Amino acid sequence: MTDIIIYHNPRCSKSRETLELILQRGEKPTIIEYLKTPPDRLTLEKLLRDARLEARDLLRSNEDVYQKLDLGNPDLSDEKLLDAMESHPELINRPIVITPRGTRLCRPAEKVLDIL
Repeated sequence: MTDIIIYHNPRCSKSRETLELILQRGEKPTIIEYLKTPPDRLTLEKLLRDARLEARDLLRSNEDVYQKLDLGNPDLSDEKLLDAMESHPELINRPIVITPRGTRLCRPAEKVLDIL
């Protein structure tokens, strides 16, 4: 088993670029296609904590469901935002990479180099 995990969307260019950077380093990460296997609530909370992010930092605001659920409302709690991400994993920004050196939302892709 590898020490590197990537929450990946193969349709996303940033996610593909990040995966390529990992592979170029000779690493063989565990790839979690999070739209097929979404993280549960505890995993989302851990990812946020480990990456030192707020729930809003992980939200994709250009998704239709973001507008539909009025997630741009600044008064929404982290709990509500996490509920939305758990119910609609397409709202989760990607790629998220976990290594022994840290957890990062790798946008831009080169951010992964800090934790490899």
